[in-house]
Amino acid sequence: MSHDHHHDHAHHASHDIEHDLAAAASWCVARGEKLTDQRREVLAMLLGASGSMKAYDLLAEIQKHKPTAAPPTVYRALDFLVSVGLAHKLESMNAFVACRDFSTPHHGVMFICDRCHSVAELHDPALAQYMAQQAGKIGFTVAPQDVELHGACAACRTLPEEAA
Repeated sequence: MSHDHHHDHAHHASHDIEHDLAAAASWCVARGEKLTDQRREVLAMLLGASGSMKAYDLLAEIQKHKPTAAPPTVYRALDFLVSVGLAHKLESMNAFVACRDFSTPHHGVMFICDRCHSVAELHDPALAQYMAQQAGKIGFTVAPQDVELHGACAACRTLPEEAA
């Protein structure tokens, strides 16, 4: 193979994904759920993505080797992954991102880069508690949700504007 270096990197990344998938499968079993092949495939794609992915992109990827795959299949898998905490839905982009810290159910702050669409997640219980307290002062109850902040990641911030 002429791309040995690239292949090594891809192999290393896939090993990490396998590890994450195994942990996710155990997490599902502990909750009395099952990480079906379809759910596993969608989660693997989210784990392997550099940023978030839209359901449409996931479907297109699956259809490359399963031409008959239908949108409901992907949406059901995504709904499941979000419901058990293995993925987050980014409402502002109608896209999804894998959650790597699913062992403690939480709602985080998502830093979304508007240029490369990478997503960094901040899980800060103290911040969540502070926001709930502030809401409580005005009699407001906050629904479980992720906070989405848009901007530019460190890599994109150093790029000239015209590179976008």
